[in-house]
Amino acid sequence: MTVTQDLSFLSLIANASILVQLVLALLLAVSVMSWTYIFRKVFAIKNAQLQTEEFERAFWAGGDLNTLYQDAASTRRRTGAVTGAQERIFAAGMSEFNKGKASMSQRTPGDSAVLIDGARRAMRAAYQREMDALESHLSFLASVGSVSPYVGLFGTVWGIMNSFRGLANVQQATLTAVAPGIAEALIATAIGLFAAIPAVVAYNRFSHDIDRLSIRFESFVEEFSNILQRQAN
Repeated sequence: MTVTQDLSFLSLIANASILVQLVLALLLAVSVMSWTYIFRKVFAIKNAQLQTEEFERAFWAGGDLNTLYQDAASTRRRTGAVTGAQERIFAAGMSEFNKGKASMSQRTPGDSAVLIDGARRAMRAAYQREMDALESHLSFLASVGSVSPYVGLFGTVWGIMNSFRGLANVQQATLTAVAPGIAEALIATAIGLFAAIPAVVAYNRFSHDIDRLSIRFESFVEEFSNILQRQAN
């Protein structure tokens, strides 16, 4: 077998120690899971952004709020869910506001504050649910980005240690004898970086996009509360 064959990627992995192979398998599995979550999160955030923009255009077009709410309710009955996160927040607030008005047989001066407070609480609860869904799996990407290089480094250190222990029984150490062991050990570091770098980049990007959506949702809650305040008076 030639030196080139010995240093081929698959050959190095096949000839690595059991512990290094386990480290490589773990890193590859984590990388596959990381890329799965990355692609899922890309589509989820993109859909949330498009749906938010679509709903904001409809909301600020000046139409009747009850008509907009009925459209959202009919969509929920037809498809099983309201189309977008911000629309779900709107539907939660409008539903609570209408229920509060219907339950009050006689209006008193403090009723407006009670109505608005109930609607705001309903919207805040819906907002928390939407943010929890958007932020799902972000902690996994953060863990992959921070831990994978160290796992790969552990495999590298172990592989290099085995290589030098093997040299103890060799009369004369040459580059040919040392190179395969060092190369197979360094593969673990390379796989660790391969798993970590996309996870870190994706985590930072997703966190930025989710923070921007969060600001839009919170601003909508306050603006819609002001609208309901005027309607309650």
